[in-house]
Amino acid sequence: MLEIIRDTIRKIPKGKVSTYGDVARAAGFPGCARQVVWALKGARALAWHRVVGAKGRISLPGENGLEQRLRLEAEGVVFHGSRVWMEGHQHQFAASPRKRKKVS
Repeated sequence: MLEIIRDTIRKIPKGKVSTYGDVARAAGFPGCARQVVWALKGARALAWHRVVGAKGRISLPGENGLEQRLRLEAEGVVFHGSRVWMEGHQHQFAASPRKRKKVS
């Protein structure tokens, strides 16, 4: 499951973002946003900064959140206040061919 989620995150291009929930849905695991967090924690060489909270909110506290914002701004992502301008930067995943069963 975690590797499928990581593969989905790798599809987010530079200058685009996706929410934890959207990544989970695109990977075939709707409702598993927390597993996206787990997949990010254990991954190396993954563009972790391109995954944000609901409505474009950076959910990481302190310096980690600042680093995420700076990385996104370096890629050209625009913020409105403390949130990413999702209308301009949200990545649209291709429709997945089938739904996966929810993992317990």
